[in-house]
Amino acid sequence: QVQLQESGPGLVKPSQTLSLTCTVSGGSITSRYYYWSWIRQPPGKGLEWMAVIGYSGSTFYSPSLKSRTSISRDTSKNQFTLQLSSVTPEGTAVYFCARGDYGVGSEFDYWGQGTQVTVSS
Repeated sequence: QVQLQESGPGLVKPSQTLSLTCTVSGGSITSRYYYWSWIRQPPGKGLEWMAVIGYSGSTFYSPSLKSRTSISRDTSKNQFTLQLSSVTPEGTAVYFCARGDYGVGSEFDYWGQGTQVTVSS
């Protein structure tokens, strides 16, 4: 059973950098052929895909966020991390980490519970 758990600050001030970590258990983030993503959902809005890191370490970002988004991993800890710089109040959202399967497509089969992040001074 694969489990994902988000962790990080619940409150971030505008212009600062948000850093969130997803800890994975029950499966390795280097196992073929899975990929690992960050998705967020602002209040009253739909899900917004942000970034992905594949089992090989390759990365890809949403074009609208690429300039200030970074996804990385620590394979020794079986974790992957999201960094979003220069946050604004529009960054207030529930942030999820999730696993995808290349064999299935773009659908995510496992999700973390989500963590609320509020951007406010």
